[in-house]
Amino acid sequence: MSTYTQILYQIVFGTKNREKTLEIDKIEKLFKYINGIIKNKKCHLYIINGTKDHIHILTHIHPTVNLSDFVKDIKIASSAFIKKENIFKNFTGWQDGYGAFTYSIKEKNNLVNYISNQQEHHKTKNFKEEYLGLLKEHGVSFDEKYLL
Repeated sequence: MSTYTQILYQIVFGTKNREKTLEIDKIEKLFKYINGIIKNKKCHLYIINGTKDHIHILTHIHPTVNLSDFVKDIKIASSAFIKKENIFKNFTGWQDGYGAFTYSIKEKNNLVNYISNQQEHHKTKNFKEEYLGLLKEHGVSFDEKYLL
């Protein structure tokens, strides 16, 4: 018997110290690179988007891929890529942690719409407010002192 899964993950992580170092006019190059990483892991990217201080990835992860290794590999490889290609001159790295939230496939279209509208969404809400909202919405226990 084969293994079948259908779990949507929204993965969110920010720049180190939430520094606004991701230049929006150059961010597409980063997204294409991350998409390549995701494809190489036999995972499926639905959408990736973000703002100057964080990104959102909506993906299905292959059953053989461990979530924490998946995120770690994306962060390490993309950080090296950013520095090698000198895409964002003030980028110092990604934050240590990340948020990963699961959803039903029925919620895919709403999530794609939400993630595609990040620039508009963040005109009224900063990353910390958004992240706190996601943690609370998903019933994740957290210590606010670890949220910069």
